[in-house]
Amino acid sequence: MRPSRSRPPCPRAIPFRLLPAALLLLVAPVVASVVAPVVASAASAATLEVGPGRMLAVPSAAAAVARPGDRVLIAPGRYRDCAIWRTPDITIEAAPGGEVVVFGPVCADKALFVVAAPRITIAGITFTGARATPGNGAGIRAEGGDLVIRRSRFLDNQNGILAAALPDSSLHVEDSVFIGNGARIGDCAHGLYAGALALLRISASHFEATRACHHVKSRARRTEIIETTILDGEESRSSYLVDIPDGGDLLLARSTLRKGPASAQRAVAVAIGAEGVRQPTTMLRIEGNDFANLQRDSTVFVWNRTRTPAELVGNRLHGRVVPLRGPGTVR
Repeated sequence: MRPSRSRPPCPRAIPFRLLPAALLLLVAPVVASVVAPVVASAASAATLEVGPGRMLAVPSAAAAVARPGDRVLIAPGRYRDCAIWRTPDITIEAAPGGEVVVFGPVCADKALFVVAAPRITIAGITFTGARATPGNGAGIRAEGGDLVIRRSRFLDNQNGILAAALPDSSLHVEDSVFIGNGARIGDCAHGLYAGALALLRISASHFEATRACHHVKSRARRTEIIETTILDGEESRSSYLVDIPDGGDLLLARSTLRKGPASAQRAVAVAIGAEGVRQPTTMLRIEGNDFANLQRDSTVFVWNRTRTPAELVGNRLHGRVVPLRGPGTVR
């Protein structure tokens, strides 16, 4: 048996109904101020239906009226539209029954969807044909904070996704497709570019035939690419498959990568610290990937320019490949 301990007697609780009337007058406004926003938020959340014949005909109309907690449900169809989403805590998704395609002039010379608020989820939408004057028009421009993208497609844009530097934010991309993105008009535009985020996580996604520059370029403190396919096209002039230019932690795992014969960067597939090591780098793990070099010339699978040893474990390499250049081990 546990030894008993003596405890000071608990003060007897005073029932709320027996509090003095004057004290009740002080307490009631405080209770109301705490409860009211919660009730109001739950009551005001709504599903906003978008599509032909509905009150909100295009996504930008929903962006203008959305409130925190809302779900924006877009009917199948092609939308010549762009939208700037300034409301946090919303979900924007395609309704079942067909494809939702957003194309047309970009907003603010930036993107088809400019996400300017945090904690937004976008699901099931195709973004195509984004062009901007500087040459970096994006399917999605992420500049508002934490963002999740699921089951979406990015086709023939200058950038698939372009994420601004937000050091406390994360970008999660799941089960999405990037084909034929990338441009070299002035600065590079990529399949996916992430500025200095806390975390970029890409999982179960597909990158193919990026026209120019890199499939994935990330300046995040930590980058995770898991169970993802990254393929050069036969004629695409893309550069690195994965570029981690400032250093930072990297997990590249269980993915399939192919270096194509027309690549503009023939010497390296995955580059770490190519522009200088500006991010703390404590872990570089490249594990269980399948990499093939389809060029006649030899290429380096992982080029590590940081001082942190890279761990290459259980990767399958095909063609003329040097597994690692720089500090690290290959097992």
